[in-house]
Amino acid sequence: MSTADAPAPKAPELSGPAPKILIVSAPYYHHVVDGMLAAAREIFAQVNAELSIVEVSGAFELPQGVAIAARSGKGFDGYIALGCVVRGETDHYEFICSAAMDGLMRVAVDNGVCLGTAVLTVDTLAQAVARSHETGANKGAEAAVACLRQIALARLMAI
Repeated sequence: MSTADAPAPKAPELSGPAPKILIVSAPYYHHVVDGMLAAAREIFAQVNAELSIVEVSGAFELPQGVAIAARSGKGFDGYIALGCVVRGETDHYEFICSAAMDGLMRVAVDNGVCLGTAVLTVDTLAQAVARSHETGANKGAEAAVACLRQIALARLMAI
C-alpha cells in the first residue's frame, strides 16, 4: 500500500481532561512541515486538545526544544516534534538524522514524556511532500496519534 492509499488516522479514545500539547516545529521546509502541522491539528481537535506551537531552527534543535519545554513546568501532557531532513551530497544528512532521532528518544525516555515524532528523513523533497500531503497517510497525523496513545498509557498507569 502506498502512502497516498493509507487510511487517515483517527485519535484514540482518551480518558480524563483534554490534553495540553506542545508542538515543536522545525519549519525549514515550510510547505512540508505546514502539511504535517495541519494534519496533527486535525487529530488533536478530535480530543479538544489545548495546543501550543513553538519553532526551532532545524531538526537538530528539536530534541533541545522538547527538553527545554519538558523541564519548564508548564504542564504539557504530550509533545510532538515536526521536521524534515532531505538527503544531500554530504554526510551532514546522516549526522543530523541520527542526532535528531537519538536526541528525541533520549529526551522522551529520560524525562518520561509522551512524544510523537514526525521528523521526515527522505532522499527527495517529493518523498517529503508525499508524507505530508492532505490525503492518505500524513506523518504529522501519525505523530499526533502516537502522542495521544502515549498519554492514554500514562493515564492508565497512573490509576
